[in-house]
Amino acid sequence: MVVAPAQPVHQALRHWAQAQPLPQRWGIALSGGADSTALLHAAQALWPGRVHALHINHGLQAAAADFERHCQQLCSALQVPLSVLSVDAQAQAGQSPEDAARRARYRALATAAQAAGLREVWLAQHQDDQLETLLLALSRGAGVPGLAAMPPLFERHGQRFARPLLSLGGEAIRDWLRGEALAYCEDPTNADTSYTRNRIRHQVTPALRQAFPAIADMASRTAQHMAQAQQLLQELAALDLTATGSPPQIAHLQALSPERQANALRHWLKQSHAVVPSTAQLDALLQQVAACTTRGHDIHLKLGPGFVRREQAALRYDANL
Repeated sequence: MVVAPAQPVHQALRHWAQAQPLPQRWGIALSGGADSTALLHAAQALWPGRVHALHINHGLQAAAADFERHCQQLCSALQVPLSVLSVDAQAQAGQSPEDAARRARYRALATAAQAAGLREVWLAQHQDDQLETLLLALSRGAGVPGLAAMPPLFERHGQRFARPLLSLGGEAIRDWLRGEALAYCEDPTNADTSYTRNRIRHQVTPALRQAFPAIADMASRTAQHMAQAQQLLQELAALDLTATGSPPQIAHLQALSPERQANALRHWLKQSHAVVPSTAQLDALLQQVAACTTRGHDIHLKLGPGFVRREQAALRYDANL
């Protein structure tokens, strides 16, 4: 009896499709690396004619032309339409190269998907990427939102994104590609340990896996728990802001516990002004709210690109003041 080879990527996508309604057509962010190459192969095999590949050329390394050429050849062989976009991913002052490239990539993917009429864009990030993201969050002292790591579904720049491979490990993906003799590109920057994520990948996670073989599964479970906790915190913040008003009335804020004040203020700043305060900034704001017991008490704190200040009985956020 001949046993059919395991199709882990196909299985992961079938499971995803059972849990999430599929759009009529959707995009796949195709870098040319192992993970996105596997995702495109499997999605086209399962749902032929419904996927559209999107390749971003960052222009940051000599291998960029080889990646683009691979994507063109792959999509031609699979008869998948391909959009190639070039972006300026140069980092600004105080910005990391990884963050600059990520922001440019999401903007370009959203623009290209909307132009092509694609309801959703699939990203090939997997369980090992989730573990690395969680470890990065821990290394930065992140709170609940950071420990929730990468959500399976999210929206950015008005475009819906999905990560259907978060339940699957990277080694299973590469084993499948090798078993099927499917070609992909190796990104030479993945070996550069000057990048924090690469140091985690090459130095930290191997030791963790040796000590705790199921660490990737446990990290995924932790991220799911944190995502649930974050949802509850957001719902509580929305309720508290209904009571305090938006912008929040200082006296109503003072009636809340310090923890609920912090949660409500963090939610208000992010939802209304796209500002995420640091721990030190939020602590300083809480101290000022607590001290604001007289009519003449002034509040004027630098936070993000602008300032939080007192305006009569309420807080106000003004950018670029």
